[in-house]
Amino acid sequence: MRHITTAIIGAGQSGLAMSRHLSARSIDHVLFERGEVANSWRKERWDSLTLLTPNWQSRMPGYSYQGDDPDGYRTMPEVIRFLNEYARKTRAPVLGNTTVTSVRQYHDGYVVTTNDEQWYCRSVVLASGACNVANVPKIAQELPTQVKSLTSLEYKNPEQLEEGGVLVVGASATGVQLAHEIRKSGRPTILSVGEHVRAPRAYRGRDIKWWMDATGLLDLRFDKIEDLSRARDVPSLQIAGSHLHGMLDLNTLSKAGVQLVSRLAGINNTKLQFSGSLGNLCALADLKMNRLLDQIDEWAGQNALESEIDAPHRYAPTRIDANPRLDVDLANGGIKTIIWATGYRPDYSWLDVPVVDRKGRIRHTGGVVDAPGMYVMGLPYLRRRKSTLIDGAGDDAHDLAQHMHLHLDKAAA
Repeated sequence: MRHITTAIIGAGQSGLAMSRHLSARSIDHVLFERGEVANSWRKERWDSLTLLTPNWQSRMPGYSYQGDDPDGYRTMPEVIRFLNEYARKTRAPVLGNTTVTSVRQYHDGYVVTTNDEQWYCRSVVLASGACNVANVPKIAQELPTQVKSLTSLEYKNPEQLEEGGVLVVGASATGVQLAHEIRKSGRPTILSVGEHVRAPRAYRGRDIKWWMDATGLLDLRFDKIEDLSRARDVPSLQIAGSHLHGMLDLNTLSKAGVQLVSRLAGINNTKLQFSGSLGNLCALADLKMNRLLDQIDEWAGQNALESEIDAPHRYAPTRIDANPRLDVDLANGGIKTIIWATGYRPDYSWLDVPVVDRKGRIRHTGGVVDAPGMYVMGLPYLRRRKSTLIDGAGDDAHDLAQHMHLHLDKAAA
């Protein structure tokens, strides 16, 4: 059995950021990666995806964007190159093509078993990501066999789809982007809309992420949130990485020919049934967007930016049909494919430590897991609103590396 002070499981932005901060504290460690650096960016994204954050916001500890297009949006190959270069510059001790099959407590530390060997460590960082498994409703098991079912992790491009109509279930960032792309390919497209967060790509001449960064919204801490569980379940903003700085909202999709229906409620034989709540869902999303814009306007006024930016304005309300469709019969052959853009969850099936609740979530407080010397990274609102962003990994890693350092010193005393 090999020995190391800290094992980091995962070599994406979270694992690499933690590695950088552990190196700064002279804590010896190794990163276990099932594939290559940034494996999930390589294997589990669709072809045309770009980051939702501008290039300038790709900031890792001691490393940031150096190109000539700071307001652009990285493609997936560019994200992979960025993280690869960061791993090289920081000399991160990554063991690639190494799958962790078990983590269990042993004496005052942990045994990490991989496909190659076993390691004993005093602390563990779970940085394998929050999007390992697609959340697919049980209703998918009742679909007729002639209808193909895909998750957003499996979808790559419209060419892989059957000829015919497509139903996309879920209208957060992933759902609206897939519905837009599929509709542009010429296929009849229906989007099933649940709770969503409407937002403009840009407002008053600045990217919406610039505003959220400048106003401090992205830095809101987990211990300042009244309903943290609710905050961690909020869908991603309904935006896309685009130089056009337009809105990719439901109005845009309707104009492009995407048919809007409400939340998928059930199936009766071959007929999909949708709730009658579309109007309420859209009105709530409009209300929340305008509250965000109100916050931005107030902050801009308080910081004397009025002379440097565009005038404030508001967007037209979400337009929906007076009587939205309430069912779709799969027997008539119109819908050939259903894509589930219904969120993701982590996979901790290899974790043999009793820190996972009945919903499959790690029990932790700001990334400090309910087991001595164990930490988790990259989950929604882990320590800050930006915890799942590349830009958020460094700050979270700084805090947790400091906590780990104190834990290791105390254990050695």
